[in-house]
Amino acid sequence: MAAETTSNHKRVRKSPLERKREILDAAVRLISERGYNGISVQDVADAVGVTKQGVLRYIGSKDNMLSMVYLDNYNVGGNVSDFKASGLPGSTADDLRLPAYLRYLVHYNSQRRMLVQLFSVLQVETFNPDHPLHKEFADRQNSIWKYYSGFDWRIPPSFSSFDEIRPTVRKALEVMDGIQLRWLREPAIDLNEEWAEFEPLLFPSPLWDGYR
Repeated sequence: MAAETTSNHKRVRKSPLERKREILDAAVRLISERGYNGISVQDVADAVGVTKQGVLRYIGSKDNMLSMVYLDNYNVGGNVSDFKASGLPGSTADDLRLPAYLRYLVHYNSQRRMLVQLFSVLQVETFNPDHPLHKEFADRQNSIWKYYSGFDWRIPPSFSSFDEIRPTVRKALEVMDGIQLRWLREPAIDLNEEWAEFEPLLFPSPLWDGYR
C-alpha cells in the first residue's frame, strides 16, 4: 500500500514592509516599460503574484501608487544634502559647488537606470493635464530652482547673485534630461562620460575655473 504523503511546503508569508516594497518595485518596472496609463493595478498584482485587493491594501489606489513610486522612490535620493554628506570635492558647506553637485547627481542617476527610465516615461506622459503628476512635472523647473536657491553655493565673483545662474541651471537640467534619454537607448553610452563632455560648455573656462 502506498504511503500517505503530505506536503511540507508552506507559503512564505512576507512582512507588510517586504510586500509593499515588492509591489512598488513591480510598479516601477511596469510603468517604466508601459507608462502609467498603460498599466492597471491588476497588472501589478499579477507581477507580484497577489490579488488586486491585496495590492490595494498596501497602496490605496492606482494614483496613490504612482505618488509612492515617484515621490517616495525617484525623488528621495541624489539631493544636495546627500551630496554634502558624501565628502566629495566641492561638497563642504564653505565650498559648495554647483557643477560638482550636478556631476554627483549624474553619477547617482547612472546607478538607477530603471528609475531614470520611469522618470523619462512620466515626463512625456504628464503633458496630459489629466495625468495625476501633471502639475508636479509642470512645476519641476521652478521647484528645483527654489530648492537649489536654499543653499549657499560658491560661484564666480562676476555673478552678483545666485539668481544670475538661473539660465545656466535651466540649460543644465535640459541637457541632463536629453543625455539620459540617449543613455537609455542602444547603442549604449556612458552617462558620466557624456556629461563630462557637456560640463565645460555649461560651465566654461575661464569663468568657472576653480568653481567646478
